[in-house]
Amino acid sequence: MNLTNRRVFMMTLAAGTSALAASGAMAQAKLDEKDPTAVALGYVADTAKADKKKYPKHDVAQKCSNCQLFQGKAGAAEGGCPLFPGKTVAANGWCASWVKKA
Repeated sequence: MNLTNRRVFMMTLAAGTSALAASGAMAQAKLDEKDPTAVALGYVADTAKADKKKYPKHDVAQKCSNCQLFQGKAGAAEGGCPLFPGKTVAANGWCASWVKKA
């Protein structure tokens, strides 16, 4: 491998690694309760703070961690949710799309 090809390879490798690191960091962003999608679904990071008037069927036992859509590991403080791509939701959170885990 000549010096020019090696230099191009190293620069490409560095750029690719940086892009992967940036996409990983983006996937780790916590969902803000003021996010438009979160507001539309009534998401709260603490299930006890759900709007009881707007969501009368809500129960404090309903949490993201016991929702069918929650993608975090058991016991994790937060995890992914397909409703909020690229963001993590609090395990103790809740939204109107909650579905009991099978």
